[in-house]
Amino acid sequence: MSAESTARVSLRAPLTGVMVPIEDVPDPVFARKMVGDGFSVDPLEGRLTSPVPGEVVDLQPSRHAITVRSAEGLEILMHIGLDTVRLGGDGFRAHVSEGQRVGAGDLLIDFDLDDVGRKAKSLLTQVVVTNTELLSAIIPVTGLVSGGIDEAAVVELKPLEESTQESGTAVDAASDALVVPNPTGLHARPTATLVALAKQYRSDIQLRRGDDSANAKSIVAIMSLAVACGEKVVVTAHGTDAKEAVAAISQGIREGLGEDCPTLPSGGVVGTEDTIPIPTITEPVAETAGPRSGDWNLLLGASASPGLGIGRVVQLHHEDIVVEEFAEDRHKERRKLNSAIDRALLDLSALQKRMSEEASEEKAAIFAAHQEILGDPELLDLAASAIDKGKSAAFAWRGAFNAFADQLAGLKNEILAGRANDVRDVGQRVLEELTGQRSEKGELPENTILVAEELTPSDTAQLDRSRVVGFATTGGGASSHVAIIARSLDIPAVAGIEARALDIADGTLVVLDGSKGTLRMGVTDEEVARLREKQARMAERKAVEEAAKDEPAVTTDGHRVTVVANIGGVDDAVASMDKGAEGVGLLRSEFVFMGRSTAPTEAEQTQIYTDCAKALKPGQPLVIRTLDVGGDKPLAYLPIPAEENPFLGVRGIRVGLEQPEVLRTQIRAVLASSDAGAKLHVMFPMIATIDDWRRAKQIFDEERSKVAAWDRVSVGIMMEVPSVAVMARQFAAEDGCDFFSVGTNDLTSYTLAMDRGHPKLASQVDPCNPAVLALIGQAAEALHERGKWLGVCGGVASDPQAVPILVGLGVDELSCSIPAIPSVKAAVRAYDLSTCRALAEKAVNCATPAEVRALVPVDEV
Repeated sequence: MSAESTARVSLRAPLTGVMVPIEDVPDPVFARKMVGDGFSVDPLEGRLTSPVPGEVVDLQPSRHAITVRSAEGLEILMHIGLDTVRLGGDGFRAHVSEGQRVGAGDLLIDFDLDDVGRKAKSLLTQVVVTNTELLSAIIPVTGLVSGGIDEAAVVELKPLEESTQESGTAVDAASDALVVPNPTGLHARPTATLVALAKQYRSDIQLRRGDDSANAKSIVAIMSLAVACGEKVVVTAHGTDAKEAVAAISQGIREGLGEDCPTLPSGGVVGTEDTIPIPTITEPVAETAGPRSGDWNLLLGASASPGLGIGRVVQLHHEDIVVEEFAEDRHKERRKLNSAIDRALLDLSALQKRMSEEASEEKAAIFAAHQEILGDPELLDLAASAIDKGKSAAFAWRGAFNAFADQLAGLKNEILAGRANDVRDVGQRVLEELTGQRSEKGELPENTILVAEELTPSDTAQLDRSRVVGFATTGGGASSHVAIIARSLDIPAVAGIEARALDIADGTLVVLDGSKGTLRMGVTDEEVARLREKQARMAERKAVEEAAKDEPAVTTDGHRVTVVANIGGVDDAVASMDKGAEGVGLLRSEFVFMGRSTAPTEAEQTQIYTDCAKALKPGQPLVIRTLDVGGDKPLAYLPIPAEENPFLGVRGIRVGLEQPEVLRTQIRAVLASSDAGAKLHVMFPMIATIDDWRRAKQIFDEERSKVAAWDRVSVGIMMEVPSVAVMARQFAAEDGCDFFSVGTNDLTSYTLAMDRGHPKLASQVDPCNPAVLALIGQAAEALHERGKWLGVCGGVASDPQAVPILVGLGVDELSCSIPAIPSVKAAVRAYDLSTCRALAEKAVNCATPAEVRALVPVDEV
């Protein structure tokens, strides 16, 4: 290719400052171009912008370094300062997230020039193309440049060449477990050394940590693993020089990859177990000998969906799909993959529609999210990259979605880790389309109790409810999508059941109690007969409750409690009226925002809130929770930087305060809906401090002052953080704070410091814990002193066993799942207020949730 026809890419200056040759940077890793070729900028202001249009493919946790991939495939690393990884993110703020598309000149990171400059070795910011194999030359300018405006360099690309075949016999090799000794883990400099070592060998080399892996010749891939100090990695290789490659890289890791590293405990000897403990456990922990219940016939798990199922076990096994690894025509393979994805999208759309009709929009949104997964650019790029390297579409796709799922499964947060099941569900659907190898389950016998390691949301949504009377899984948790769907379809389910459940023979008669989270074997005919009688009584009672669903919830001595519904959209609002709801105590407005590529407009939100209000009877309450995302509910178009623990990070109202225009738009939409007939209330989620409340209330007041409906909407707090309960009197005294609504799911998790999605802890995360009940009672007392009201919108409001205790604590409103409304009303009518208060007093003085529940025996509810 001639010089005139060489492809060129222009790089804009990412910073305002003075250009410095990369060779002059006082760091040998950058100066010797071990990371890549490029230039450095001595910054005059702390705003880092993108040098090209492209995609953010890596953002380091400490936010000191970011990589953008251009349309030409250039991976451009921008590393702010030297030794800034040690600052741990202090002074840096990211404005983008991984996977986000950016334009040239878009703001990526801002940083405090003075603060970082005092603490760092240097502020020189390196801009390097890490995949130098694509480069013919890079020609930087000199002098002063303006960030986001001036051209900083021109990159000349190499012409495409056919890859050469290596000669010799390919072998496989793997290292022992290697402990990473670098104090700040594998950040840019040690990673560059590792990559430089790997590129000396022809073999395909992978760096593995647990189930995660990365191409050892890719700086971006390795840094994306975010390997920390003390974590263990394994080097694997396949090729003619695999053994030599593994030996050299292993030695490099042991020696710190060019960094001075302290000696690890016990000398950091490779293969020993007394090194720094690894925080992420990817293998299941072996169960202790003997049954957890002390009874070999009683298996314990966590309640995922209430109800009683009596039937015979059918073990459900997913067969592995066999795929060919290589293919000759990459264009044909890409077409195959695209076609399979299109067919899978049609299936998911049909499944979403079915769930919308049979359950609710909220549950249907799960399959809308599955469709979003199939459009994830990183997932598609990963598969396309493998196809371009000669892999078949099926092999490439399987590797891509499993890598995605494994990355999620390795997260410390159990709810996010649980979303790996959704990725595998979607991935398997496409894989079946690609190969034609579909899982044929056949027709199940009547009264089936399914037992499996895991069910997918698709499996659950398509269960034949005329034959399946319950299921138990060794994996999953009470807040998984599988559990959500099971509850909406009224199928009893237990999650996190003991692994020995997988050894139960097909055809064994068992009793599955979804309410208690148990599976019992060895039942006699007499016990089955008694349980059948109990089921019949439960059915009769349910019919009586349904017949009285429209009557108010009034205790025997005349105390009225409002029973309302938790909803996700208009269809739920309509369905709640058919179940006797007296309004809506929680509209989860995030479902208006999910399953979309862009945020809903103010007009779209107004229409939805108006339609929900019109679905209710005139004057009934409609409590709208402002956008509650973050944690396990990310939005692609509302980037939230990756966090070590997102459930303690930027979520709920914290997102609204960081992105005030999103909150303002939503408030304007609510106010515009205030004349639709319902009595509107707004509540802010994840309030933790008085300052949170005041800032959110100020935004609300500013928007309310612009419209005439200012007096038609009240404002309150979703009490889900213990600090609000502890300071209930201070919050209740705040001007304009009209009510609390208790989110018992999060309140219980935060009070007990337990993840409610954890399969081994879920059974302990019980909102009937005396500590949680005491907080609710304390808040009710504080609010009543001010003439204000307290609601409960968490899962415990749907539990008839807890209802009399909540009433006795002073709860004024119970907002529950739609199917539970008739039984909750019936539970209120079964008691007088003095009895409820006596039960509540005993409950807060109990020692355990079991003692609390024993106050209201199951047979009484």
